[in-house]
Amino acid sequence: MKKRRMSARVARNLEGSLFIAPWLLGFLIFLAFPLGFSLYMSFHKVKILPRGMQYDFNGVGYYREILFNSSEFYDLLIPYFQEIVLMIPIILIFSLMIAILLNQKLHGRFLFRAIFFLPVIFTTGYLLTEFVNQGEGSLGFLERFQLGGYLDTFLGDSSWAKPVKTLLNRFVLVLWYSGVQILIFLAGRQTIPNSAYESARIDGANPWEVFWKITLPAMAPFIFLNLIYTVVDMFTFPFNPVIDLIGTGNYGYSSALAWIYFTIIVIFLLIVMFIYVRINKRQSLARR
Repeated sequence: MKKRRMSARVARNLEGSLFIAPWLLGFLIFLAFPLGFSLYMSFHKVKILPRGMQYDFNGVGYYREILFNSSEFYDLLIPYFQEIVLMIPIILIFSLMIAILLNQKLHGRFLFRAIFFLPVIFTTGYLLTEFVNQGEGSLGFLERFQLGGYLDTFLGDSSWAKPVKTLLNRFVLVLWYSGVQILIFLAGRQTIPNSAYESARIDGANPWEVFWKITLPAMAPFIFLNLIYTVVDMFTFPFNPVIDLIGTGNYGYSSALAWIYFTIIVIFLLIVMFIYVRINKRQSLARR
């Protein structure tokens, strides 16, 4: 009997392995191997010769050059990092508000949901670049209402002046990049039982209190999920100047630059996760 059970268990394991085999094979070929090869190239000077590629060991030379002997990487990364810090809260707040509105029982809500998700389909890759080149990604109210002068007066020579202006000029793009977040928030909102809202209304709670005491705490896991998704999405934004910098230069230098950028993204994600966990623990203790 024990032998038969073990055989059945082995059979189930083999069956599961067969199901994940295509994904595992694709991961090894299209992701794991390129990642490992790029890490290898980052420690070498890569030369393209008629007979093939030549790899001359360079150690951490490219890493040292990027981090300590060149300011080009920091000149592009720091302003864009400031833009990300501004864009992420705007995307999350906008997505949450729209998801709550689209969850209401109104006529044509399925059409409105499709409209808010359409930019996710259309604004990808080359199409998004063409939109922006044609001026479709800008509201133009900085020039129309002459807000640039007010921002210069308010911000002065601050390092935040350029990121704020860039964000306002591309505000439509920020809203276009909220489609996936709206869907996640919409799914999260539908997990909250209606009985919780009915009990709150019976107790005399107004909509503002219901939002802060029921909706927002229940949406906390989805806020965290959208936060991680938005951070990764913004770091791979089509108009990210660091991505353009990675695409130039020799293979070894570009590979080292990509790995440095990847490390920065991971560190930023860890910081975001740490802050979220601390805030969530503090709120849990406050509720007790």
